[in-house]
Amino acid sequence: MGNKILVVDDDPEISNLVQYTLETLGHQVKLCDNGREVLDTIHSYKPALLVLDVMLPGIDGYSLATQISEDPEFGNMPIIVLSALEPSRTMFQRFSQVAAFLTKPFNTEDLTEAVKNSLTKKV
Repeated sequence: MGNKILVVDDDPEISNLVQYTLETLGHQVKLCDNGREVLDTIHSYKPALLVLDVMLPGIDGYSLATQISEDPEFGNMPIIVLSALEPSRTMFQRFSQVAAFLTKPFNTEDLTEAVKNSLTKKV
């Protein structure tokens, strides 16, 4: 069985596409559709990788990345950021655990490559 991956996106089409792509690779995928659930879910699910949207209801992706980076247990968990906002890429450059930034709409081959690189590289 592959790695556990948490996908956080409020767009069901994006979440389902990411889930399908990652499950095809053999990973276990759990979905969150808002920022409020993410921290609790990380602690209970213990994913090896987080795929994170920037614009989320509740808590935005940048605030979540900040909180995760300060968490002693998950501060080194790799994060792949998905965003329709290309300018937000620079905001995430300060996080060492952000392994990739993909702009929506993204190519599933790019996602697959980013996931493989993130899981082998481990920050």
